[in-house]
Amino acid sequence: MTAPRDTAGVIAPPPLIYLGFLLLGWGLSKALGAPDDLGLEPQVRRVAAFVLIVGGLVIEGSAANQFRRLGTRMEPWKPTTALSTDGLYRFSRNPIYVGFTLMYLGFAAAMDSLIALAFVLPCLLVVDRFVIQREERYLAAKFGAEYDAYRARVRRWL
Repeated sequence: MTAPRDTAGVIAPPPLIYLGFLLLGWGLSKALGAPDDLGLEPQVRRVAAFVLIVGGLVIEGSAANQFRRLGTRMEPWKPTTALSTDGLYRFSRNPIYVGFTLMYLGFAAAMDSLIALAFVLPCLLVVDRFVIQREERYLAAKFGAEYDAYRARVRRWL
C-alpha cells in the first residue's frame, strides 16, 4: 500500500487550462470565419486589454510573493506547507485565478475575439470543478479547522 500523495490532484496546470480555452476560442473563431469584433473602438480595446493583462499580472505577482514569504509552493500539483490568509488572500481564496481570469479577458480583448471571450465561462467551470474544488478538499484535509475557519470568512472568488 502506498501513502497518499501530498498534492491537490488538479487535472492540469491552471495556466495551461486558461491558455487552452483561450486558444481554442480564438482558433474556433478563425476556423468558423467568425468576425473578430467585440464592438469596441481599436484604441479602447487596446487600452482595456492592457489594463486587464497588467492588472492580472500585478495580482499574480502579489500572490506569488505571498507564497514566497510563507516558504510554500504556489503550484497546486506540489505539496503545500503553509496556508496563505494574508494579503490578497484576505479578500479572495483564489486571487491567482482572479489574476488568470483578468489576463484571459485581456488577451481575448487584444485578439478582438468574441468566441474567445465567451470561452472564459467554460474555462472558469473547468477551473472551479477540477482545480479549485480539489484544492479545497486537499487544504481542508491538510489544515483542518484552520482552513474551515478561513473558508467561512473569505469568499472563493471576490
